[in-house]
Amino acid sequence: MNRFNRPGLRKRITESMNFSVFFFVAVIIAFLVGISFIASTSSRDQTRILTDAVNKDIIHCYAVEGYYPPSLKYIENHYGLTYDKERYIVDYVPIGDNIMPSVTIVEIKKE
Repeated sequence: MNRFNRPGLRKRITESMNFSVFFFVAVIIAFLVGISFIASTSSRDQTRILTDAVNKDIIHCYAVEGYYPPSLKYIENHYGLTYDKERYIVDYVPIGDNIMPSVTIVEIKKE
């Protein structure tokens, strides 16, 4: 009898291959879940950074000029605010010269 033709050898090789395939698939799934988590965290951080930038520019305008900016376009032109207009909708509602405007930032989900 040949050492490669033992009755239990094929079963062990098959079980070993099954474990390797299972382990490979588990690693790939874990990698994809990790990538998805990082992408969602990054998206939340970008929204938060845009919110902070808009609020900072509003407050800076009030401190320098003595009144809140009349429009979002004013902030973009005078204070250098830039953002991806295809990804975010910024709703800027001025209430008065001495009352802080209402700002709502919504991320556009593209599928």
